[in-house]
Amino acid sequence: MTTMELPVPRTDPFEPPKEYAEHLAKPGEHPVQRVRLPGGNEAWAVSRHEDVRTVFNDPRFSADRFNPGFPVLAEGGNAFRRSESDRNMLSMDAPQHGPARKAVLGEFTVKRVAGLKPRIQEIVDELIDEMLAGPKPADLVERLALPVPSLVICEMLGVPYADHDFFQANTSKLLRRTTGNEDRRAAFDNVIGYLSELIAAKETAPGDDLISRQIAKRRAEGPYERGPLTSLAFLLLAAGHETTANMISLGTVALLENPAQLAAIKADPGKTPEAIEELLRYFSIVENTARVAKEDVEIGGVTIKAGEGVVVMSYAANWDAGVFADSGTFDVERGARHHVAFGFGPHQCLGQNLARTELQVVFDTLIRRVPTLALAAPVDDLPFKDDALIYGLYRLPVTW
Repeated sequence: MTTMELPVPRTDPFEPPKEYAEHLAKPGEHPVQRVRLPGGNEAWAVSRHEDVRTVFNDPRFSADRFNPGFPVLAEGGNAFRRSESDRNMLSMDAPQHGPARKAVLGEFTVKRVAGLKPRIQEIVDELIDEMLAGPKPADLVERLALPVPSLVICEMLGVPYADHDFFQANTSKLLRRTTGNEDRRAAFDNVIGYLSELIAAKETAPGDDLISRQIAKRRAEGPYERGPLTSLAFLLLAAGHETTANMISLGTVALLENPAQLAAIKADPGKTPEAIEELLRYFSIVENTARVAKEDVEIGGVTIKAGEGVVVMSYAANWDAGVFADSGTFDVERGARHHVAFGFGPHQCLGQNLARTELQVVFDTLIRRVPTLALAAPVDDLPFKDDALIYGLYRLPVTW
């Protein structure tokens, strides 16, 4: 079998590349295979739902991006591996990972996020008011999909929303596969520098926000260093807006292109939570994640040796027909809560409760308040993020 080369572009926004389907082998037929990475190195790849969950949950696979065997999924992606101060919880293993995650977990509990819901609703209503009062067609990415999660995470962190153009421009560079090493490093340094200055200001003048609470908590626990908190803030700021924004725009396209599914939600808004799970499964905007074996491990009958990289193909796993019957059909009543769009195991997405709440408020409000919403351009003409590490749309023209 020919070695698959990553990344594989999506030629159709509504289904995985055919190479993924071929890689998602039938039971017993090479479930773990080799893939070639952008820099020319090779790694193992797991694609079956069962194997993906195993790798995510097995402590013998490391998330340490500073490990020389860790797979680089974008050319220049190792630009982040400059010093230990760049490390955040995504790149930590036990025993460091647990305490680092626990330190901020309380900000993202179901109860805490439920308390944010009225403010999220207010933000969504204000943005829809502005969109409806403006010209048609409107860009849903600019008017709604991006501002909602950006405003929410900025308010949570205590980051001035007036600076959102700055960090969104730099984050966009970081997430494009085509960004060169020097530009990628510069974009990273720009955001880190900005956040370091912001944290320094909060050290002397704290507010009622996550960063200020983290400063107080860390100072109370012992010697305080700004670097680790800066890395945490970078992770939350970048992940807190880009992923949810893409799901809002892609989810809107999927619902408008599947009127029967949209009608089901209009008839019963109680179906929205399950529809969101299906959208998360269906699009799997973070296609692949990486790990490196810390010791020899057997997966799917293949021995992955210590130091070898593993690509975890979440997108393929979420379309595993052995787990999700008729996986190519978009079905808002599927009940696909065992998808791996948020990962699995100890590194499962910290902000998933917040993302689900934002998506539910946006879709419920958009469906209720703009019942005649329609695409203002053919799907084939939409600018999908084929060059990005996180799939989505650059623009989404809509009318009503």
